[in-house]
Amino acid sequence: MLSTEETFTIGGDLQVQRLGFGAMRITGHGIWGEPPDTAEARRLLRRVVDAGVNLIDTADSYGPVVSENLIAEALHPYTEDLVIATKGGFIRPGPGRWDPACRPDRLKRCCEESLRRLKLERIDLYQLHTVDPAVPIEDSVGALAELQEEGKIRHVGVCNVSVEELHRARSIVEVVSVQNRYNLSDRSSEDLLGVCEGDKLGFLPWYPLATGRLAREGGKLDEIARRHEATPAQVALAWLLWRSPVTLPIPGTSSIAHFDENLRARELELSEEQIRELDELAE
Repeated sequence: MLSTEETFTIGGDLQVQRLGFGAMRITGHGIWGEPPDTAEARRLLRRVVDAGVNLIDTADSYGPVVSENLIAEALHPYTEDLVIATKGGFIRPGPGRWDPACRPDRLKRCCEESLRRLKLERIDLYQLHTVDPAVPIEDSVGALAELQEEGKIRHVGVCNVSVEELHRARSIVEVVSVQNRYNLSDRSSEDLLGVCEGDKLGFLPWYPLATGRLAREGGKLDEIARRHEATPAQVALAWLLWRSPVTLPIPGTSSIAHFDENLRARELELSEEQIRELDELAE
């Protein structure tokens, strides 16, 4: 289903530009610690908002806490239409390490701390960052449902789930979005995208710029990119936007120039033939 819609409404009341911004890369190496230049990270965040992007995705584990702190420092008080989506569910023992920790009491504490760091009274979209094999997903999302009843969360999302886990989560609380790995070369979440499209849930594909071997010189992706005077990454983003009206890509970067480059993907108009050719490239 080809899509040319520029916006999507999350949960029926949060209208966002479909190309958002992932705030994972505004941290240090290994998504650990402060970025090399915190002033530049703040400038980048202000550029994101100035460019009209009004969906920023972050998590308490990015840094950890560094990304959320920088967002508040750079952007608070927030513009009325800005949607900040954050997540809880990982413990970070060190650079590059991610350990699930989704006990209900911990998730509640994580949400409270994110509210404080982001200087918010309510988080528009709070997402379960992962499924903890030691904790039933019903228990984890049950904690988020309680936070929602308390007015601390507006909408609940889930990440890194299977169709079956999504169904279980939805039996406990209304879920408005799913965030799973999905890109031009990795379609392993195709079934989840189908569910999201059918039920009008937002689908936030993470690692959206991955192209791998598909970007080799002389290949079909390279050929299409050259035809549009674009980069393979820009075509990969444009494909995600055209793939379904519910896709909300959140490419991340630490560079203003790279952000501006990603943003130009919205201007690419792919033909149905090009979409078909890109569809056939999946590994």
